[in-house]
Formats: sequence, C-alpha cells, structure tokens
Amino acid sequence: MRRVTRFAAAGIATAALALSATACGASSTQSSGSSSSGKGGSLKVGIAYDVGGRGDHSFNDSAARGLDKATKEFGGTPKELTAKTTDTDQDREQYLDDLASNGYNPVIAVGFAYANALKAEAPKFPKTTFAIVDSVVPGSNIDSMSFATPESSYLAGVAAALKSKTGHIGFIGGVDNALIKGFQAGFQQGVTDTKPSDKVTVQYLSTGSDLSGFSSPDKGASAAAGMLSQGIDVVYSAAGSSGTGSIETVAAKKGAWAIGVDSDQYQDPALAKYKDSILTSAVKNVDVAVYDLIQSVHNGKPLTGNNTYNLANGGVSLATSGGFIKDIQPQLDAITKKIISGQIKVKQTP
Repeated sequence: MRRVTRFAAAGIATAALALSATACGASSTQSSGSSSSGKGGSLKVGIAYDVGGRGDHSFNDSAARGLDKATKEFGGTPKELTAKTTDTDQDREQYLDDLASNGYNPVIAVGFAYANALKAEAPKFPKTTFAIVDSVVPGSNIDSMSFATPESSYLAGVAAALKSKTGHIGFIGGVDNALIKGFQAGFQQGVTDTKPSDKVTVQYLSTGSDLSGFSSPDKGASAAAGMLSQGIDVVYSAAGSSGTGSIETVAAKKGAWAIGVDSDQYQDPALAKYKDSILTSAVKNVDVAVYDLIQSVHNGKPLTGNNTYNLANGGVSLATSGGFIKDIQPQLDAITKKIISGQIKVKQTP
C-alpha cells in the first residue's frame, strides 16, 4: 500500500481542474445496486452516503460523480447506501459491515458522521480498503480524505466583501460542529481581512448529533429570509441540501447574492432557474478524492493515511461559472497565491 503527501499526487490537481460540475438535494432512504462485479477484473465499490445522499446538490453528489467516473472507467456495479437523520453509530456500522462482508472493496464512507463506525469496522476487514470523507481515522487500511475548506471559504469571503453593497453578509451553517465552523472561520476571515468594517451574521440550523440541518431546505430558506430582512445582501450557506432553500430564497431578492458550497452550484441543473443569483461556490472536490482512491485500489496500490486536498493541489477552489467574479479575479488570484505560500494564514476556528 502507498501513502500520498499533504500535496497529494500531481495528477490530482489536473483532475480537479477537469472535474467541477454540479451537486446538493435530499433523500434519507437507502438505495442499492447489484453486488455483481461487472466485467472481468472490475471492482465492487461500496459507498455509504451521509444524510441527503445522491442528489443532495452538495458533497454527496460530488462523491457520486467520482464514483460514476470510476465506474465508467473500471466497470462494475457499485452498491450505494444512504444514512438517515435518525441513524446511530450502530446503524452506520451496519452499513459499512454490510458492504465489506459482501466483498465490496473499497468501501467509502461519505461524511464525518461515519468516523466512529469506521473505527469499529475497519479492523474487522484488514484486507478491505476503507475511506472516509471529512474526518481522520487512524488505520493501516483507511484513506482519510481531508479538505482545506477554510481556504476556499476564505476566498468566498473575499468575493462576498467585494460584491456586497450593504457591508452586511450572512453565513448559514447546516450543523454547529467543528467541521462547519471551519467554513465559518475561513469565510469570516476573508470578509474582515478585505473589509474590516463589514459585518458577518452567523446562523446554524441544528446542533450536536441532530444532522437535520444538512437536509432541510425549509430551514435554509427561513434562515436566508431572516437575513435578507436585516439588509444582508450576500449569503453563504454551508448546509448540504438545506442550502438549496437558501439559494432559492436569495434568488427571489433583487440585488442579493447566494454563494454555493462543495459543488459548483451554478452548474447544477436542479438550480438552473436560480443560477443568475449564485455569485460563486466554494468547491470541495470530493469527486477527485473518491476517484483517486478507487483508481488506487484498481491499480493494486491502495491509498492510505491522511490525504489532504487543498488550494495547492486543486482539492478545493472557488468556482468562476457565470462570470460574476470576473472583475475581481485578479484580486482573488493574488490572494490564492498568498494562501498557498503561507503568507496568509487561514483560521480553522472562528
């Protein structure tokens, strides 16, 4: 088995540039494909999505794009499971156990909520390669996929500050936890570093083990409506499919901008009628990480360890679709270089 460094393989950056498309929606049911291994030598890939699953227009959809690309290239029929908002760690353990015990390899857990389940299950299947998105779980057969989302969120904050006319900006977090606070931290810092007098209002949709904040578009819509009523004219939502409600609400307000997350939401067909209000998106290329992992298993050299995807290797980025930030792109490019060089230290916590 092999490990990659913090700056990953050079090919990742190239793939990341080529793979920026749609993403976020909401289903809390399970779906599955055949356990058939497909054509000779093809992989049996198992994937357990977080709440929202395929069709969430956000990071689950990004993972699904990586799976689809790998399936097209390497063959086979993957099996897909999706967590429900009521699931416990034991439920998530069962998803991973079902996949591994039925010969799926690799088994990919999408989301930090699978961390405890993976700690319990990976040692039981030492010959199976596991992966987890947005968490670091030790293990010789585990690929921990980490994303420097505060970096892309910082750039989103810069764009928000430069485009806001009121100087009042909003951040909507799906669940109040350490992961989403990283998005908040980078975004707030980007705003205040650009325009110290600007104000950032923060609102979370749920807390603790309540993950409904990632799959409740109505909550996202309500939060955005409240912010717009306060004179906020740019709203960044890091809230999974709840963000679709925020985008829809912002789009109904003339002169207001929404900032998407995880996927380039301007490119999402399901959000097409709102795209003229999507200023940009802080993209997290989960598809690149998922594809990279599947390819490594296919090649017989599985990735393991903590592999970080950041601005330097193209793992995170700021979308340019729509051309709405074209006028400020030189400033954003200069700031990107400073983040990569370490001249700008992006905060991980608010």
